[in-house]
Amino acid sequence: MSAIAITGQEFAKFQRFIYAAAGITLPASKNLLVGRRLAKRLQHYALNSYDEYFRLLTSGSAAGEVQTALDLLTTNETSFFREPRHFGLLREVALTARSRTQSLRVWSAASSTGEEAYSIAMVLADCLEDSPWEVVGSDVSKRVLERARGGHYIEERTKNISRSYLQRFCLKGVGAQSGTVLVNRALRNKVRFTHVNLNVRLPQLGVFDMIFLRNVMIYFNNDTKRQVVARVLSLLKPGGYLLIGHAEALGGLTAVLNLLAPSIYRKPVLDTA
Repeated sequence: MSAIAITGQEFAKFQRFIYAAAGITLPASKNLLVGRRLAKRLQHYALNSYDEYFRLLTSGSAAGEVQTALDLLTTNETSFFREPRHFGLLREVALTARSRTQSLRVWSAASSTGEEAYSIAMVLADCLEDSPWEVVGSDVSKRVLERARGGHYIEERTKNISRSYLQRFCLKGVGAQSGTVLVNRALRNKVRFTHVNLNVRLPQLGVFDMIFLRNVMIYFNNDTKRQVVARVLSLLKPGGYLLIGHAEALGGLTAVLNLLAPSIYRKPVLDTA
């Protein structure tokens, strides 16, 4: 079966679909990418056009197809210990929490395949020892969440993990698994992955001392960014930290936070006087 080209009108329908479902704005430059990612779904259903697939997608007749399309159209790019300054701050926060009895909670709000969440967990396990802590990882894509729960990566993706952390928290594959690394079970059990769409009302996740909301807002327009930030901040404790990507900014989106450094914000402590 030869490749079917996606037309401009068809692409516009999927632009509206992904915006309505996840608040993601797809620029016209993503036309070919959308076509490539959805081509297998056309083959799966023996369809002759993307318009036919869109009608199937929005008819409700194919159970689970909306989530499948959403998984395919969301970009999932991450790595271990990306933007080291953020993990330096995390270490400082964790060390100051060693004497407290309340659990230190960190949310990786766009965790993709899990590298960020496990990086956070390694730092907390290293710094907090027997003190309580919890990491929650979430994503709009159920497909990448399943990969995250497995904690299994090609060795090349682990190059930013220090040797000591690799030895302590990871298992190196042998035989048929050569060239791969598995996050050990003890650390995997400390990270809870859950499906969350930041573009709608958030589930009951509790409140957090630190939230990583990195490299996700670049896909939203300003109105959607404002709504997402407001939802996320409702789960950040007073005195807690919000971390965003270095290519992102919150300028004009919220007056609630104090900017400490580029990409690092803090929610003011409540005045109890």
